[in-house]
Amino acid sequence: MANIIIPAGWQLRECEASSRAAYQNRRAFVKSLGLGTVGLAASMLGCRSSGAHGGPDGPLDTIPANAPRDGLPAPRSEEFTVPERPISDRLIASSYNNFYEFINQGDLKRVWPLTEAYEPFPWSIQVRGLVEERRLELDVADLIRSIDLEERLYRFRCVEAWSLTVPWTGFPLSKLIARCKPRNEATHVRFICVERKNQLPGQATSPWYPWPYFEGLRMDEAMNELAFVATGMYGEPLPKQNGSPLRLVLPWKYGYKGPKAVVRLEFVRQQPKTFWNELQPREYGFLSNVNPNVPHPRWSQATERFLPWEGMEDRLPTQLFNGYDEWAGALYPDEPREPTGPVIASHNTRAPLSAFGIFLLNGVFARRQLAPGRLGNGRS
Repeated sequence: MANIIIPAGWQLRECEASSRAAYQNRRAFVKSLGLGTVGLAASMLGCRSSGAHGGPDGPLDTIPANAPRDGLPAPRSEEFTVPERPISDRLIASSYNNFYEFINQGDLKRVWPLTEAYEPFPWSIQVRGLVEERRLELDVADLIRSIDLEERLYRFRCVEAWSLTVPWTGFPLSKLIARCKPRNEATHVRFICVERKNQLPGQATSPWYPWPYFEGLRMDEAMNELAFVATGMYGEPLPKQNGSPLRLVLPWKYGYKGPKAVVRLEFVRQQPKTFWNELQPREYGFLSNVNPNVPHPRWSQATERFLPWEGMEDRLPTQLFNGYDEWAGALYPDEPREPTGPVIASHNTRAPLSAFGIFLLNGVFARRQLAPGRLGNGRS
């Protein structure tokens, strides 16, 4: 496959990103997606009148009006490129995603119509645990204005075996950690996300999940140069459904390792528990590196569906560490570099597990009283 040259800066080709003018015209917006594009057109048509009821008209209307725009668009880093595939259309990247705090049953990708009540600003992050300043709080707007922002073009790989190429704006996670001033004995950092049942309908309707969402990294992972705090995408602040006001982007790991809407960092001396590993330890490990040699128990991870490019084959081979072996591979000497199990032919990643099904998989729910309902497998 011939390499595709990515233009420098913020100059995207028409086939790579929808124009703002096309987006603002609703009919052109729906037409620009194409009726066959990952099943989104029907979804958008069903929501075209949502603005009349006080909700957003479309996925880019969810960018908070009071989000800082200082330094946007940020200069693009020349170090991180994706030469083998184009940039994903911004409408797809803002429409085809998972955010269980908003919706975790039924059509898991219909996140943006549910974001109206969510208010990402003002926002602060608590810093706790093994740090020099015991009760540090960081205002996110001030943080964004005080750090030099950059744009990085990263591959994004969901555990569901679909992928995107996204231009994220933000700063290295190492810069945030430097401001937290962790002590030497801290071996891991834990991330806790927002919990607002009055603004996040998925939390209000699914009490069987152990809200708030929580994730964790080893310190060497968190300090890796790839680890990124995203505050924007496609030259603008993050839309609400993409994790506003900030999220982690860890391009060598599956998407669910990058928590959205983080409110607290805790520096600890033991490996912390993580949300999906607690729920389904057989399926979601702590490391969760992208690895085509390690199948998910229910589907193959050897290939992925890139969203979307009509001129490209439906499925692409998945790369070890999502193509970031050069930066991240040395962290994991035990990472399997050959297939570890039987080849799984099915690419159907849409069949959700019930709460009872997860109970049978592991003993975590033996200590929980579960409400009836479906726990989907969607994590992005």
